[in-house]
Amino acid sequence: MSRKILINDREADEVRVAVLEDGKLDDLYIERTRTRKYLGNIYKARVLNLEPGIQAAFVDFGGDRNGFLHASDVMPFYADDPEDLTAYQPRPPGRPALIQDLLRPGQDVLVQVSKDGIGRKGPTLTTYLSLPGRYMVLMPSLARIGVSKKIHDERVRRRLKGMVRELDPPPGMGYIVRTAGADCTAEELKKDLDYLLHLWAAVVRKAKTGPTPSALYEESDLVTRTMRDLFSADVTEMVVDSPEVYEQARAFLEEVMPEYAGRLKLYRRERPLFHHYRVEEQIERIFRRRVPLPGGGFLVIEQTEALVAIDVNSGRYKKEADLEDTAFRINMEAIPVICRQLRLRDLGGVIIVDMIDMRDAGRRKEVEDTIRRELRKDKARVRVAPISEFGILEMTRQRVRPSLKQEIYVPCRACRGTGYVKSLTSMALGVLRDVKAFIRREGGGTVEVAVPEEVALTLSNTMREELLGLERRFGRRIVIVGDRNLLPEEVRFSTRPEERPRDGGAIS
Repeated sequence: MSRKILINDREADEVRVAVLEDGKLDDLYIERTRTRKYLGNIYKARVLNLEPGIQAAFVDFGGDRNGFLHASDVMPFYADDPEDLTAYQPRPPGRPALIQDLLRPGQDVLVQVSKDGIGRKGPTLTTYLSLPGRYMVLMPSLARIGVSKKIHDERVRRRLKGMVRELDPPPGMGYIVRTAGADCTAEELKKDLDYLLHLWAAVVRKAKTGPTPSALYEESDLVTRTMRDLFSADVTEMVVDSPEVYEQARAFLEEVMPEYAGRLKLYRRERPLFHHYRVEEQIERIFRRRVPLPGGGFLVIEQTEALVAIDVNSGRYKKEADLEDTAFRINMEAIPVICRQLRLRDLGGVIIVDMIDMRDAGRRKEVEDTIRRELRKDKARVRVAPISEFGILEMTRQRVRPSLKQEIYVPCRACRGTGYVKSLTSMALGVLRDVKAFIRREGGGTVEVAVPEEVALTLSNTMREELLGLERRFGRRIVIVGDRNLLPEEVRFSTRPEERPRDGGAIS
């Protein structure tokens, strides 16, 4: 399998990273350089107020909106209101974990942004801090040694834990070996550990001397995170279209993985990078409601405020003799496409998949196992429930930022995000009802109604008699004005000095 990483950084305000597998877009990251970023940052913050009803605190960490800190994300250490915010001490179990017992207004805390603000909600915070390196993650607040869950070989897991212990890291802190560290040497692991300990020491110094609120650590930019988190031995090529970014990436590779520095390429052509690799057209297809399956079936993906609904359809799929076989084959074909779409669209929260019904319990179990294996590629945390008796597969996917669609698109002013506008007849009837309400509410004078041109034509041609009837009934002249600048369902009312209704004409 050919795996490539493309970095597009020619535009002034946006950086894009695409991961391709055999030419097919497998992952996409977009970052606006002028947008202030909080995710992963560590702050010295101050508790503003407690909300016992939801067991949370609102915290001023210096952002444009206050952060949300739930009781489950507060270390028991803070219940003692410590002066040194970095001198973590374990507390005996059994103590209450209510927010009012853990924090008080005006108290200083060290927090990390674990989820970006979405919509009107502020960022979500945690006091369980972590610092990511290339091969390891340092967790100053937890004393344990672990290995990424994506490393399944138990022998490899034991070897990596043993390597960390042999490095004799400082006690009282936690260390997790990342997936990228599965094949690293003890020397590479030590180098990464030393870097993280140095980084944490800098955070401690700032925490002890800096004001509140203030930033203690800021997550790296998208290019650095790409090199740190995405580049691995299975990447056959990394192509960059910016000379500055190329030099940044080359310096990183020569420092961390010099044996792979030759896989970095600078793209020099005039044709845009993403167009050359046919990525741009694949990005456009990400946001389509309907997604085709290789065998003729298709998915329908609907994103709502509460959840994401995915419907699996057979479409033009060539039917098997046995309907159960057909359902099983389509469902199995849909699984990698569903998992890929979740990653590409960065969909989070509750996800409901309406699979094609299968009666055979063994096949339902095979579909469940397959989707769990496929989801191992996902960097977000995903939990999957068994398929229900109605053929519904439920899962939750970690949501740490707005979905890609919410980042790129805004709700349509015409349809208000529904994807639909009323028919001309429905809009014209609505105008008639609104005219009645306006006349009853307002004083005298001629009523002028501005509507979109198509609605005005419908009123003048199809509903002229109804308008004349309203003029006779209320003794008011009604003037309909077509305005091409109005949105499809927009209506504007005004009045002007009284004009006597004229027989046979009510529309201008």
